[in-house]
Amino acid sequence: MAPSLIPKKAGERVKTDRRDALQLARLARSGDLTPVYVPKVDDEAIRDLTRAREDTISDLKDAKFRLKAFLLRQDIRYAGRANWGPAHLRWLAEVVCPTPAQQIVFQEYVRAVTDHTERLGRLDQELREQVKTWRLHPVVDALQALRGVQFTVAVTMVAEIGDLTRFEHPSELMKFLGLVPSEYSSGARRQQGGITKTGNTHARRVLVEGAWAYRYPAKVSRQLQLRLEHQPPSIQDIRWKAQVRLCKRYQRLVAKGKHANVVTVAIARELVGFVWAIAKEVPLTQ
Repeated sequence: MAPSLIPKKAGERVKTDRRDALQLARLARSGDLTPVYVPKVDDEAIRDLTRAREDTISDLKDAKFRLKAFLLRQDIRYAGRANWGPAHLRWLAEVVCPTPAQQIVFQEYVRAVTDHTERLGRLDQELREQVKTWRLHPVVDALQALRGVQFTVAVTMVAEIGDLTRFEHPSELMKFLGLVPSEYSSGARRQQGGITKTGNTHARRVLVEGAWAYRYPAKVSRQLQLRLEHQPPSIQDIRWKAQVRLCKRYQRLVAKGKHANVVTVAIARELVGFVWAIAKEVPLTQ
């Protein structure tokens, strides 16, 4: 059970093992205790690997930001688009700072970007190798049939949530991820606000990122077609139904004047239902 969600009376100052046991027994009988999902050792290991990758991406962004900020302070500007492509990297190799001390700082910033980039590549490769022997690998493979759900999105979502089929209805999974709107209603007055943002932030973030792919018309790209080749017809039917519905819904909500971020979160909430439906189609070996 979740200790932080155990109901407690205000002003209760006496705590003993006997009183706690009796209180837990009463709450269990009334159904007021909230169970938690306990991941297996292998599941937690993959989750740690995905979070290490996410931390590396954050460190890489910070290192790039520091390097660009340093160059701007020296009024050293790149004429093209600073997208860290081959041309941009060649330009960085030719940069000369005004003083030797500043040149040392510049080289250290460049080295930090290089180190984080190499670490990200190692983690990406290791993650792909470890997932191949993971018991939830079939689910990760099947979820990639959905548009916007590539490998990193699928493996992060499964690693953070665990067994998706433990939820009896997709609405429960939407609530678990904090993608449902908050509400404050009383009597005839009903007021809804932003999403609750409860639950796992890592899974919610990758879902919203994947939902941005539905702002374009429905189609099957070459990359998506390669991911669909070995999927059964039932999963292919679900992914096409998802793409047609979500692409139309995105355009319809935008036409009503909704902000793009609000629309994308709404698409991510509905995408959860199709993720749950695909997970139900995949048999797992315990």
